[in-house]
Amino acid sequence: MNRQSLLMNMFQAMLDTLGPSRWWPGETPFEVAIGAILTQNASWTNVEQAIANLKSAGLFAPKAMYDLPEARLAELIRPSGYFRLKAGRLKNLLGFLKAECGFDITALAGRDLPAMREKFLAVRGIGPETADSILLYALDYPTFVVDAYTRRLLTRHGLLPEEATYDEMREFFMDVLDPDPRLFNEYHALIVRTGKSWCKKATGRCEPCPLARFVP
Repeated sequence: MNRQSLLMNMFQAMLDTLGPSRWWPGETPFEVAIGAILTQNASWTNVEQAIANLKSAGLFAPKAMYDLPEARLAELIRPSGYFRLKAGRLKNLLGFLKAECGFDITALAGRDLPAMREKFLAVRGIGPETADSILLYALDYPTFVVDAYTRRLLTRHGLLPEEATYDEMREFFMDVLDPDPRLFNEYHALIVRTGKSWCKKATGRCEPCPLARFVP
């Protein structure tokens, strides 16, 4: 079986078991981008509380958050954890949005993907996973998001070695799958859901997993 067939068969097996994911939670592209930073080392429940705090304060808008003193912003996002660090990262993102698109993040859609990705990666506090999450989920770019669940799936199925880099894992999918943001969106979401339910960090529950038949 070639790699494209293998990946699509794995995708279908997860989809048949779990159904559509309808990711990413967020009412607007801006909310998705903010969530991508807040969710670093945090549960989504806590991220939702942080976003709710900003909305309740009437401050969930790019310019309002940009003008907000960093200490006040940190207090509002406290539920997300590492709140002082994340406040700085949010300020960096907001400064980038101000300079690049006048705070209108939707204006960044449809540009050259490699160039746009490099611009996000140049923002302090935005690493590859966060950049790809914003590009895919907020701006509909065909880029694949890699996280701990993705690494676990690839290495446990013998598809890539443990020492594979982020970019090697990202390219593993992007080199053979159609460059379809909807496919990449759903594929990553299914990997996360499968990881949470079966492919646990310590020991995988392989027998009931929808990907059991693909284990070498």
